[in-house]
Amino acid sequence: MGKLLVTGATGNLGRLTLQALLTQVPPDRLAGLVRDPSRAADLAEQGVDIRKGDYFDHDSLVEAFAGVDRLLLVSAEAFTDRDTQHANVITAAKQAGVQHVIFTAVQRREDSDARQVGVTDGDIFAENALKNSGLTYTILRHPVFTEVLGGHLGADPYDNGVRVPEGDGTVAPATRHDLAAANVAVLTQDGHENATYTLGGSEAASFRDIANALTEIHGSEVPYVPITAEEYSESYLAQGVPREVAEFLTAWVTAIADGAFSENTGDLERLIGYRPTSYREFLAQNHPRLTQEETP
Repeated sequence: MGKLLVTGATGNLGRLTLQALLTQVPPDRLAGLVRDPSRAADLAEQGVDIRKGDYFDHDSLVEAFAGVDRLLLVSAEAFTDRDTQHANVITAAKQAGVQHVIFTAVQRREDSDARQVGVTDGDIFAENALKNSGLTYTILRHPVFTEVLGGHLGADPYDNGVRVPEGDGTVAPATRHDLAAANVAVLTQDGHENATYTLGGSEAASFRDIANALTEIHGSEVPYVPITAEEYSESYLAQGVPREVAEFLTAWVTAIADGAFSENTGDLERLIGYRPTSYREFLAQNHPRLTQEETP
C-alpha cells in the first residue's frame, strides 16, 4: 500500500492533518510536502517522510509524489497564480502514479453567482481539472475557519459591538481541528471516491446571532451594528491593513451576510463521527479575547 501525502505540511491545516494521521497510521506510511524541510523537523522526528517540493516546480512534485497512493492537496494561497499551482500538482500526481487526490476548496453555493475574489474561480478551475484528470478525487469545501471568526466581527466587538455589513445570511464555521479530522477520514477510508462534500460546524449563525451569543458569554450587551461594506472596509484601512486585503476580508463578510455560506449539510459530522465544535463553544472558550487572524 502506498503512502499518504499531505501538501502544505507546515501550514495550519496540513500540520494538524499529519498530527491526526500519526494517531491512526504508522508513520512510515505518511509523507508531507514542504518548501522548507527545516520547518517540518518536528514531523520528521516523529517518522513522517518530509519531501521537498513547490507547487510552481512541476518536476519537484513528480519526484515528491513517488510511491504515494492518496494525496491531500491543500489549496494554494489567494492572490497567487493558483491555477498554475493546482494544475502542476494534479498533473504531477497523475504522472507519479497517485491514485486519489483530495482537494480543499472554499464552500460555495452552486446556485449563486457570488465570487470570492482570488478564491472562487481558482477553486472551480481546480475542481474541473481534477474531475477531468482521470484520477479518483474527493472535494472538501470548507466553511469559514472558526479560528478567524473573531477577525470578521470588527475591531474590539466587546467594546464596539459586532460591526459588519447588514444581512441575515448564516454560516456554520468549523475549527481547523475538525476539518483536519475530515481530511484524515477521506485519506484513510474507502467510500469517498469522486464525492464532493460541503463541510460546516454543528451550528449555523448570522452575525446577529453571534452578537447575541457574545452578549450571553460576556455578561453585558454586545450589540449587532449593521454598517455598509464601505464602512467595514474603511475600518480595516484605519488599522493599516493594505487595501487589497481589506477588500478581500470585506468580500468574505459580505458573502456571509448575503447567504453565500448558508448551506449546512451535516457532511462534516458524518465524516468525522462526532459533533463538530460549535461557534458558541469556541467563543466561550476564547472569551474575552478573540483572535484576529486573517481569513485563509
